Amino acid sequence: MSRLQSVFCRSAPWRIVARRVVLPWALQGVELRGDVLEIGAGSGAMAAEVVHGFPTVRITVTDFDPHMVEAASKRLAGAGDRVTARTADATALPFADHSFDAVLSWVMLHHTVEWEQALAEAVRVLRPGGHLVGYDLVSVAPLRVLHRSDDRIRLMGQRELRAAVDTLPVDQAVFTPAVMGAAVRFVLRKAT
Repeated sequence: MSRLQSVFCRSAPWRIVARRVVLPWALQGVELRGDVLEIGAGSGAMAAEVVHGFPTVRITVTDFDPHMVEAASKRLAGAGDRVTARTADATALPFADHSFDAVLSWVMLHHTVEWEQALAEAVRVLRPGGHLVGYDLVSVAPLRVLHRSDDRIRLMGQRELRAAVDTLPVDQAVFTPAVMGAAVRFVLRKAT
């Protein structure tokens, strides 16, 4: 994550937009309950809104960047034992199979060069019938130009995403193009 992205993810305007607009839009009607994992949680802005909006959820937030994990820990400290924050690589999650009722991924997969492996790991740690819910940027010309000099980013095509999901043990997959085709929302349900 760039320094500018890091600052933005910690800002008050992002928190307001996350609560009122992004979280309801991203969840697509999925009701969260039980144990939830957010991969690539950044500063914890979206996790804070999950904690606020779903008072029975226990959430584990992870990020590859220890500075982001520290920021998320501080932001979420008021939630007590309902929140755990830890450093983790989304392509090799340090959790047992079937550990979570839901996994959340908010615009982070393109920051993972091996995003297919991150999707596979997210589904692996889901309990049968659990949901992987997320949204991400897709490979369109303006975004390719914007990210062309960053070799830590790999934008996905919608066909690539569907092909990757077809290899996973899911019995339902819904993809919704968004933001004038520059993003895609997805809900995957792990097979029971």
